[in-house]
Amino acid sequence: MASAAADTTPTDGTVAAPTPSPSRAATRSSSRPYKSFADFYPFYLSQHRNKVCRRLHVFATTICAILFAYAAKTRNPKVVGGAVVQTYFWAWIGHFVFEKNKPATFTYPVWSFMGDWKMWYETITGQRKW
Repeated sequence: MASAAADTTPTDGTVAAPTPSPSRAATRSSSRPYKSFADFYPFYLSQHRNKVCRRLHVFATTICAILFAYAAKTRNPKVVGGAVVQTYFWAWIGHFVFEKNKPATFTYPVWSFMGDWKMWYETITGQRKW
């Protein structure tokens, strides 16, 4: 049986460069700029493979949503600050203690924020494993 690499060998005898697998593409270095959130999101997910890290993110984002709603209802902007601080606290514990990586927030703060909410939504709607 021929391997997949043999199928990509050119007929002129040269060796074709291997095509990166989706998992390698998803874990590329965060130092490369992303052109869109759709391009960034697979990298974001690759930084959240540990289930405890993911669960801490979902927990923190849920508390954040509750505190945002409370801040809006009470018109108390100080609560928003507390919501953000507690969210980063739990998320960073997930990264530094369980995932053992550097949060993407340091390099991509806006897209990481968007990624948190997208992963949260996918998790609470059953689209992503808890």
